[in-house]
Amino acid sequence: MKIISGDCNFEREQFRSKFSFKGGSITEGWQVVVRLRDREGNTATGLGMQSVLWSDKDVFLFMKEAGGNALMFQLTAYAVQQAQGLTWDRPEELLEQLLPIMLNYTRNINNGHLRLTFILNALVGLDNAAWQLYARERGVCNFDEVVGSGYQAALPVRHDRLAAVPLITYGSSVDDIRALAAAGCPLLKIKIGADPEANGDRNKMLEWDKQRMTEIHRVVEEYRTPHTVNGRVKYYLDANGRYDSLARIENFLDEAAKIGALADIAILEEPFPEECDLDVGNLPVPVAADESAHSEKHAIERMEQGYRVVALKPIAKTMSMSLKIAAAAAARKVKCFCADLTVNPIMVEWNKNVAARLAPIDGMKVGIVETNGSQYYANWEQMRHYHPCAKKPWCIPQDGFFVLDDEFYTTAGGIFIEPEHYKAIVDV
Repeated sequence: MKIISGDCNFEREQFRSKFSFKGGSITEGWQVVVRLRDREGNTATGLGMQSVLWSDKDVFLFMKEAGGNALMFQLTAYAVQQAQGLTWDRPEELLEQLLPIMLNYTRNINNGHLRLTFILNALVGLDNAAWQLYARERGVCNFDEVVGSGYQAALPVRHDRLAAVPLITYGSSVDDIRALAAAGCPLLKIKIGADPEANGDRNKMLEWDKQRMTEIHRVVEEYRTPHTVNGRVKYYLDANGRYDSLARIENFLDEAAKIGALADIAILEEPFPEECDLDVGNLPVPVAADESAHSEKHAIERMEQGYRVVALKPIAKTMSMSLKIAAAAAARKVKCFCADLTVNPIMVEWNKNVAARLAPIDGMKVGIVETNGSQYYANWEQMRHYHPCAKKPWCIPQDGFFVLDDEFYTTAGGIFIEPEHYKAIVDV
């Protein structure tokens, strides 16, 4: 295949209020649209969502929200330009050709320390469009046929439902948390690693996290669910690299044990900054790699350090890289799940297509997919109607679950249908 032309644009979507994590806050999400045409005349519209704070906090702190978003979009535009004229058989091969080009282009940004995850985040829309071109050339719209048999071991199941995992941020109220547990959510994602006095004091962070965990567990422990092995609501704790030592995270986990919450922690994600080269195999909970698992190579390094779970992000690190990481994890019998980036409803379907085929993580009886856009986008309902299949029952969670029927699988959740709203953004 060969791309002969391409273009890109973006649309800003505001959040209802500041969205806080990693000790910082964002107010909006830039929805990136990439339009590609190949030499056979096929066209495709790919989507991406930028998250500078998630992908490279240093860039966010230096350039602030608007500047970081502008830089990431600049990378997208450059990648679209460079992709024109490249020849490839599968989308993974296009990404492999583009990554060295992008690494060279960004070598002088942030003193040469721009994180690979930032670059991959910038490439999502392009990779998304490449997968659609690949499907159109072959005349298929079934996800299994598009992805191919090479990933069968990594995607071995077909769930009939996925638990929609909501996000509990630093500012979520006790009433909000109680409502989620009462609604039947079997797994709650909780942000830890707060900076309560905005001064980077990790001792204050630890005490805040311990109090917050106690507060949440007191509310949630009374609820039961048939969707976990022990019948209790599980916790997915996301530290976003805010802890600096094994001793400090062990202190937090000791507190979780004291309050009776330790056995309910299904995932502890990214407790340490990636430069902390620590073995986590002896921690009493499954530790997951997310941002630090930039690529297949980095994910393997994390698995060798005792990480027992890997968060896949087709919507943040590209589908191509995520499939490679999933295959590496399957070969090492490490579980994977799909995490969100507060993406738009169409991109949720890309995540769901992968999540629907992953074996359940330990302690869960069902598949899971994190999705929190409905909690944070001011115009979520309007955005939902940009989805070509917005009225289909598998698009909207029912009692905390996405119910996946045969139509979902045969149509791949509508991800290969042109989204007219986003297509118009690039066609102007």
